[in-house]
Amino acid sequence: MKALILVDIQNDFLPGGALAVPHGDEVVPVANRLIPDYELVVATQDWHPSDHQSFASQHDGHAVGEVITVEGLDQILWPDHCVQGTPGAEFAPDLNLGGIDHVIRKGTDRLFDSYSGFYDNGHRKATGLGDYLEQRGVAAVDVMGLATDYCVKFTALDAVQLGFETRLLVEGVRGVELKPGDCENAIAEMRRQGVAVA
Repeated sequence: MKALILVDIQNDFLPGGALAVPHGDEVVPVANRLIPDYELVVATQDWHPSDHQSFASQHDGHAVGEVITVEGLDQILWPDHCVQGTPGAEFAPDLNLGGIDHVIRKGTDRLFDSYSGFYDNGHRKATGLGDYLEQRGVAAVDVMGLATDYCVKFTALDAVQLGFETRLLVEGVRGVELKPGDCENAIAEMRRQGVAVA
């Protein structure tokens, strides 16, 4: 069986959100069009505690975009976003929530960021997504959502590592592009690691 993974289609990543992805809202109609084509649809949801260590606000003297070390890992500092229970953490209002079979929350540990829908950034803890897909008999996944150069990329790379046949749906992704070319490089890296690009 093939599953569709919708990555972080949440208010804070849409235009006007705390960590807005340029044109991020354009992935919503793509998701709604594709959802009925899949037997299984899983959505990931960034779900941070308010004192998450990826937030620049938690580190005096540091600004958004700086890279510091947290728990032995490089950590890009972000604006406060997708805080548990806030409107910014909710799924996009136009997204067809009725078509989503399962939601995986990530980034719930204040010490570890989780770009991937499968693991935290240090691969110390699994989110349960891999086990869920295996239990449902999923062999292949199509990945789309936000953002190309972060959470989509790492979700797709982990899916391949776990043995899922993985495809990136380019029409359904948009990126942050902290540096010009980040999205192009992310897609190239996914291809190198065995992700098919559709």
